[in-house]
Amino acid sequence: MSMFRRQGDRYVATFAVDEVRVLRKVASEVVGLLTDGFDHGDPVVGRLFPEVYPDDAAGSAEFRRYTEGDLKTAKIDQAGAILAALPDGEAGGEVRLDAEAAEAWLRALNDARLAMGVRLEIKDGTDLGEELDDAVAEDPTSSRVFQLSVYAYLGYLQESLLNALID
Repeated sequence: MSMFRRQGDRYVATFAVDEVRVLRKVASEVVGLLTDGFDHGDPVVGRLFPEVYPDDAAGSAEFRRYTEGDLKTAKIDQAGAILAALPDGEAGGEVRLDAEAAEAWLRALNDARLAMGVRLEIKDGTDLGEELDDAVAEDPTSSRVFQLSVYAYLGYLQESLLNALID
């Protein structure tokens, strides 16, 4: 698995072709969710755009009216930063990020994990290792096993990038 490391003023990781495919798919799905599939009734959208005033629906709606467009554009741009930095085509390769792109990657990886967490019903107290073990025991070829593995991988990647940034 890839791990980011600092090289001068860049944050560098080398990705295998399968990692590139997964990251491309995840980032594309976030963009799709925020464009074609944008629906305030979707719990994932609710998680990415939480009510700022939970006890004041009118206040939340007013706040959303002024901020949602810019926030949505920023989230799309951040997912786009992942897509733009990945190696072209169907190959693995090196990704080199400056500080601004690295921060965009962190925010995009966080959004992807939040979205996946909602779909996978992962809560604050969920033991991911136990959840994965249970899914494997039930059906090792299930899509849940794959999705939990991707969720874990994104967390690992996010942590490695964060550690590279603070080194």
